[in-house]
Amino acid sequence: MVSLSSTVDAQSADLTSTRDSANNTVRAFAANPAFRAATAEELTNEHNPFRRPVRPDDLAWLDFSAPLAPEKALMLSGLLGHRMLRNVYDADTIYIPEQPAPAARSDGDHFYSAESRARGTLAAPILEQHLFTMLADQRQPLTGSGIHSLGKHVRARNEELVDTPRRAFKVAQATVDRRNAAIFLLLQLAAIVPAMNAAIGRHALGEYDMTLPGVRAQVLDEHRDWVDRTSQYGRLFTEAGLSPAPVAYWQFFLGSSLGRANHMHFLTRRPEKLGELLGSLAYKRIDDAANARMLMMVLDEGLETSTEFFEHFSPFASAAVDEMVTSLVGPLLEVAGERAVESFHAGFEDAHWLASLWDADLASQLEWADQIELYQEKAEKIDHKIKAEDVEIDLDTFVETEEETSTTHVHDEHRLVIIEVGQMHFWNNVGKRISLNRGDKLLIPTSRLHGSVVLSGSCTYHQPIISDELLQEF
Repeated sequence: MVSLSSTVDAQSADLTSTRDSANNTVRAFAANPAFRAATAEELTNEHNPFRRPVRPDDLAWLDFSAPLAPEKALMLSGLLGHRMLRNVYDADTIYIPEQPAPAARSDGDHFYSAESRARGTLAAPILEQHLFTMLADQRQPLTGSGIHSLGKHVRARNEELVDTPRRAFKVAQATVDRRNAAIFLLLQLAAIVPAMNAAIGRHALGEYDMTLPGVRAQVLDEHRDWVDRTSQYGRLFTEAGLSPAPVAYWQFFLGSSLGRANHMHFLTRRPEKLGELLGSLAYKRIDDAANARMLMMVLDEGLETSTEFFEHFSPFASAAVDEMVTSLVGPLLEVAGERAVESFHAGFEDAHWLASLWDADLASQLEWADQIELYQEKAEKIDHKIKAEDVEIDLDTFVETEEETSTTHVHDEHRLVIIEVGQMHFWNNVGKRISLNRGDKLLIPTSRLHGSVVLSGSCTYHQPIISDELLQEF
């Protein structure tokens, strides 16, 4: 006879075994030398598209075996999970460095190696489950059924996008350092635009013309349009003094930016999700069109760079939305019935949720980065309260040596950085270094992207962990 307690123990052991197996699989992929932690000289990387720091040391305590909750989507496992998943997907993409160099050749050999690709194949479904399972419960239900209800829903989303610009764009326009905000926004486009279009190009290789007449032509047109305007995309960067090289600013890609592109890759690699892919493509189209003019304004005002890349887009009229939905869903409806509507709606709504998450994430990052002095003042006040009132808190202490570098990351809780001895540079954008010396303090809210490097021979600093309740007082 088996006791209930022994059965529970066995189930717990199975779950632990499954969890360990999943996490070990992810860590094995992340052990690729091309993904090693960054050095002080690798804040940007214009000449080596294979060098993609992941912070593999952090994986020892992160759990990728279970789906993320939506409220934790911007935390560390989300950021690192999307970094690794992007690397899995990009192993199927051709990258050629502009300049031959030993480091790029070595990292490229590791990046494309058969062993790494095999490990990536095993890690991908674990990461996809962790990162994308949450989407199913976030979809706004479709009111009614059939293609007419679907068209009405897409029209409503299009009107929302046209009438209400992304909050992040408004925040960028309101910042004191408009150039800094515009640069960071442009870096997020670098994380999203080329990767999304690469995924669409992969999808166009399918053979489904006979069954879904006209659909592949639309997908091909979408990718061809990107190829034709790649030079315009490059000028967005070069005229602002930046590099358009692939993943040159890898360390500054937000997890939510990587997530939007990864989702498109995820759908194009799953033939059974054709309907979801077409829904995601439809959302991309109306999103690109609705946001183009605002992006032109933010980038032109902040960087005075060429924005002709966006001139191609203009907001969709209602009739154009209906035509797009009919042309994408109609052929699929003939072979899949109502399931075509359901799957299209799922992909459309998932793309919408990820884009909304990105908007909130980017807006918060821009606000924080533009008010570092304010967050230094808040840090002083919070530290004073902790000491004066003997508030009990958790505290991490670090002792690092000169040039020891922290690959950009986020924290899953609010933290202070307090320098006891030494000096470091702290960064949250390209060309933006903040000096922290003995006694200096800074508040880093949850999920804000940052990194650092030690400048002195040795640096001792503390990171008190701040509760939501304590932060709210300030």
